Amino acid sequence: MSGAPCGHKIALRDLRADDDDFLYRVYAGTRAEELAPLGWNEAQVEAFLRMQHSAQRRDYWLNYDTTRFHVITCDGVDAGRLYVQRRDDELCIVDIALLAKFRGRGIGSLLLSELEAEADEDHLVVRIHVEHGNPAQRLYLRHGFVFCDEAGGSIYRLMERLPRDRDASRAA
Repeated sequence: MSGAPCGHKIALRDLRADDDDFLYRVYAGTRAEELAPLGWNEAQVEAFLRMQHSAQRRDYWLNYDTTRFHVITCDGVDAGRLYVQRRDDELCIVDIALLAKFRGRGIGSLLLSELEAEADEDHLVVRIHVEHGNPAQRLYLRHGFVFCDEAGGSIYRLMERLPRDRDASRAA
């Protein structure tokens, strides 16, 4: 994979048996801000996050083809996770998350661009469910994603990006 706009080498590697602690840290990092106002002590937060991480992992492994579940690396250092499922008509981004110290460096944008190129080549829609208030929504909007549902009900909103005709973009 090419370098990110920040000049770092970004790559995807297959999951390994010893990745669970790292994947837990990535998951926990996505929930820290949300849990802070609850006033729980460290042990309570840890127990809750471990339970939620295990439940999420079980759900993903039961309901998705995990062959495109990867760890994101930046200059050889584990930085996050990218879980994608390819279906007949879509690329479904099951999960994309980075440790806090790797956010804002262009890594997510680079990964989205790579997925978009694949989707455009094969005329696939790219879809992702995003939590209300997740700042990554701005990134997805910049990449041409649109909301496909109403802003109510569920804690997640569906966003999608339609495939682009590569020849049309060159002619413009």
